[in-house]
Amino acid sequence: MINFLNIKSSDQSMNITKDIEILDLALYIKKQKTLIITDTHIGYEEALNKQGVLVPRFQFKEIMQKLEKILKKVKPETIIINGDIKHEFGRISEQEWKLTLRLIDFLSRNCTKLILIRGNHDKILGPIAEKRNIEIAENILLENILITHGQNIPDISKNKNIDTIIIGHEHPAVGLKEDSRVEKFKCFLKGRYNDKTLIVQPSLSLVTEGTDVTKERLLSPFLKQKIDNFDCYIVADKVYKPFKLKKI
Repeated sequence: MINFLNIKSSDQSMNITKDIEILDLALYIKKQKTLIITDTHIGYEEALNKQGVLVPRFQFKEIMQKLEKILKKVKPETIIINGDIKHEFGRISEQEWKLTLRLIDFLSRNCTKLILIRGNHDKILGPIAEKRNIEIAENILLENILITHGQNIPDISKNKNIDTIIIGHEHPAVGLKEDSRVEKFKCFLKGRYNDKTLIVQPSLSLVTEGTDVTKERLLSPFLKQKIDNFDCYIVADKVYKPFKLKKI
């Protein structure tokens, strides 16, 4: 197992492709001045509380703190939430109503255009979007970059110019050894899907670290393939320089 202490650190930002930059748990497409976040899962603590799992409701405050730091570094024209802004499948909880609107209002103040991409948890998203007149899309195409949540594979056969696909949904993480401990860290993945570059973005939800992509069952059909040669970019106190998943 790779030792976390032996991975050289970078900064809170790093290019994952020539035109796309990792900013903490977000992605920034420089040419289009577009910031992408995914999987905030607002309302997750309330859902856990109702199941009898008592967790403090700290997530929203920490998400906002992360976003404030990111938005001090870049001034996007467009912000895209790439699915699963909320957690509940079949209803809008009290926490979701209150906090998703606060998040939308905050992001709207920091960009010209805000777009919501529908994720698998966003079956009932319309009432929230209508309150603020926000566009909901199934996916977004920015020149040669397709942004889609990742729970299914859209028909891209007619878009020959697409060379990069960005997804969320999977909540990628890896378990790494630090001294005698094994700890899980959120990460970005970069590999290939057919002939295109595939970037898998970690969740902005801070209640859990995510799915260990080296050990746990993967959900996205984009990742129903061998991913040993995917590059892994750990995000912890900094963005760490990439290594191949097969080295873990």
